[in-house]
Amino acid sequence: MNYDLKMEEIIKNTSEGSSLLLHACCAPCSSTVLERLGNFFNITILYYNPNITDKDEYEKRLEEIKKFTSSFKTKYKIEVIAGRYEPREFFDIARGLENEPERGSRCYKCYKLRLEETAKVAKELNFDYFTTTLSLSPYKYAKWINEIGESLQETYNINFLYSDFKKKNGYKRSIELSHEFNLYRQDYCGCVYSVRDKIID
Repeated sequence: MNYDLKMEEIIKNTSEGSSLLLHACCAPCSSTVLERLGNFFNITILYYNPNITDKDEYEKRLEEIKKFTSSFKTKYKIEVIAGRYEPREFFDIARGLENEPERGSRCYKCYKLRLEETAKVAKELNFDYFTTTLSLSPYKYAKWINEIGESLQETYNINFLYSDFKKKNGYKRSIELSHEFNLYRQDYCGCVYSVRDKIID
């Protein structure tokens, strides 16, 4: 399925100014997504990333998102919600999968952990849609991300915005925006296992 095209179809049939809860992992990944969607959706970012197991790294990325969104102008003001930080939640879902390679089943469960929290918060706060920046990364499977989102849409009765943000040079654009706004750009996904394997996010 072309998830980028599916997103465009949803946007075409959605009222401008609809609310979107956007799960974000970092400022660079947020940048191109906000550029693409920020003048159509009224976006709130949810920074919920218990997989970032170094607290200094976690806080550095959160502050970078706050700094970026305060200076990046869109039609609708971008809000940021800092989710709870409980690395135990990540280690619980990763138990037994510590030796899985990056992009394996541990990553699938990590996507689900973060997307499910986003769906719950979106439902609780009456957002029109929820989605995530995760599909921007060339190291993450858009198919998994969208299948999880679709399933959660049914479970929580909240609209999921399908996406594959790496399309249309999305990842390349995130690099350009990172340079333009002097954003901190990490060289690993976030968890201790991605540090070990050094897969760039």
